[in-house]
Amino acid sequence: MTEIPFVLDLDPGASKTPNVASAARLAIDPDHVEQDLARLVLGLMAFLRELMELQAIRQMEAGALSPEQEERLGTTLMRAEDAIRDLAAKFGLTPAELSLDLGPLGRTI
Repeated sequence: MTEIPFVLDLDPGASKTPNVASAARLAIDPDHVEQDLARLVLGLMAFLRELMELQAIRQMEAGALSPEQEERLGTTLMRAEDAIRDLAAKFGLTPAELSLDLGPLGRTI
């Protein structure tokens, strides 16, 4: 008997047929819960880091930051990216696996 992984439906209006391959669903396999949850959490962290980077670029382009602030912000974002990659590697995840598909909104990273 094949177990069907838990499926978190991110789009309640979507088809009610459990289709793990669907772009608007997230499969959590009972045998790999830690890795699947790590993928979700680290994917969200990577997405938030990317948003922070875009905001930092906007602030730099607007001239709102001093050179010291720009340097500190750049260093912080690089260290955050390294930390996310290191944690992903501990769970056997590649950076590409951290990209989450948000359906009509597209991929996170």
